Amino acid sequence: MGKVILVTGPARSGKSEWAEILAMQSGKTVVYVATATENPADEEWHQRIHKHQQRRPQDWVTLSVPMELSATLADAKPNTCLLVDSLGTWVANLLEQDEVDWENTLSEFLETVQLVAADMLFVAEETGWGVVPAYPLGRRFRDRLGSLVRQLGTICEVVYLVTGGHVLNLSVIGSPLPAPKS
Repeated sequence: MGKVILVTGPARSGKSEWAEILAMQSGKTVVYVATATENPADEEWHQRIHKHQQRRPQDWVTLSVPMELSATLADAKPNTCLLVDSLGTWVANLLEQDEVDWENTLSEFLETVQLVAADMLFVAEETGWGVVPAYPLGRRFRDRLGSLVRQLGTICEVVYLVTGGHVLNLSVIGSPLPAPKS
């Protein structure tokens, strides 16, 4: 298994920028795995994507992977560093899956992460720090992403929280929880 790092935090906290710095420091060929898809009718979304693209070095390979993340990870070469941005968008892309399909997708993803020889950096949004969403789809998103981040965090070598203009290495200052009971 390559080095696996999780970078998490709230919106606009600098998660992606920190993950990009870590990817550059890896000294490996960086493959940026974008889970977002462009929507030509949404100018504001286009600007967000463009801002991310402008920050990335030109020699990075970019893959658009809105859904088939496990297969993309499994195909990674050992001498690469994959930067997956973001798991929240990936979860949103799969919200229409029923619970059985989602659990299968999640299990496949977590198993794949543990088998890949490449280094992997995952960017994930923190959800659930506020009001419980009023709509079932919002609650499904929050619960799925929260569970994914917790489970991934237990198998990562390092977990960072980016918030308040600071990067905290949770692997140094925190203690991992036991695996959740099914």
